[in-house]
Amino acid sequence: MSDDQTWVGIGRPPATRRQVGMKLLWICVWLAFMSAPVKDLVDGDHSPWATVSGGLGLAAFVGVYLRLVFRHTSRSPSISQAGRALALLTGLAVVLALTLGPPWLVLFVYVSVSVAATLPLRIAGWLVPAVCALMAGLGLGAGGEGARDLAVELLLPALLAAFAMTGVRQLVRTTVELREARATVAQLAANEERLRLARDLHDLLGHSLSLITLKSELAGRMLPGHPEQAALQVADIEQVSRQALADVRDAVTGYRRPTLPGELAGARTALAAAGITAAVPTDVPDPDGLTAGVPATDALPAGSEEALAWGLREAVTNVVRHSGARTCTVTLAPRQTLAGRFLELTVVDDGRGGAGLTSGIASGAETGAEPGNGLTGLRERLAAVDGTLSTGPADAGRGFRLTLSVPLDASDPTAPRP
Repeated sequence: MSDDQTWVGIGRPPATRRQVGMKLLWICVWLAFMSAPVKDLVDGDHSPWATVSGGLGLAAFVGVYLRLVFRHTSRSPSISQAGRALALLTGLAVVLALTLGPPWLVLFVYVSVSVAATLPLRIAGWLVPAVCALMAGLGLGAGGEGARDLAVELLLPALLAAFAMTGVRQLVRTTVELREARATVAQLAANEERLRLARDLHDLLGHSLSLITLKSELAGRMLPGHPEQAALQVADIEQVSRQALADVRDAVTGYRRPTLPGELAGARTALAAAGITAAVPTDVPDPDGLTAGVPATDALPAGSEEALAWGLREAVTNVVRHSGARTCTVTLAPRQTLAGRFLELTVVDDGRGGAGLTSGIASGAETGAEPGNGLTGLRERLAAVDGTLSTGPADAGRGFRLTLSVPLDASDPTAPRP
């Protein structure tokens, strides 16, 4: 079973029973401080009735505590709901500490942690010290030097644990908010893409379909009296429809064409999801020294960018699926040679080397890509733009290196791109 199915990300609710178990185990680790009350019960210094009552009270306390921390660290409950649960925890802690002795004062540490985990900071900021003061008061009022010493010893852990919990809670909730914001941005981007597609289809087909409709009506009125003129209208309809079909095909090709910035972002996501430590540039290199005053993605000819994007997608997919690598580095840098200026893309991993990766790239079947998208397909794409492809072992002798190079002077970079 993969790590993604076992571990739960920060701020992400568990999706499987195994993840629920792992999260519960992580929370239960901190129940180790309950050893003092448990030892007090096991030692048998209390009557049977007190021992049974103490065990039931401890079980109820642990159940309420786990419910609060497990369910409400990432999502705040209502103040009334949290108040009732915290009042129950506090009541159990007071009753158990008064009836069974000083070892049960440790329950107040968990009360303070529960306060910090569930209540707003403005309330937890004063309620945590109040809980600690109640614990100290019970310890000092119980009499005996041992009770007073224990109460003093527990003050600092109770405060530190509670305020550490506020930091953990803020981290979890901030992560949740960021994940929700990312999902919202993705949804807005999808909506914008749909709107763009609708505008493009309207611009491409609106005029053509209107013209086809008009000419069809004209041809219908000309029949059967003027068949020659109707034939001319039908010929115009055919020409307009063919042009509309060509425009739609060009538009669809543009939508399908991968871009280098998009593939760089996809590479970061794919490598991170596979647990591979990745170093991937965030964008195409600064165009200074390439074509001054032209944006980086426009300084690179469209065909060259598409060839690099396909190569990057293919290389990263095979690093993830075939190499068994732990690290992968992607570099994208301009290079000046005697033959001119080139943009060079290099993908290096520390995996099994050329055997595993080359077989995956050469086949093209494992990636789900169209036929020819292996090493041969990449060479063909690069050859179409006067680019080159080289492969070999990494510098350290372990791993695989794939380098794609495309010229920067293949076309006028300031010309409109398709």
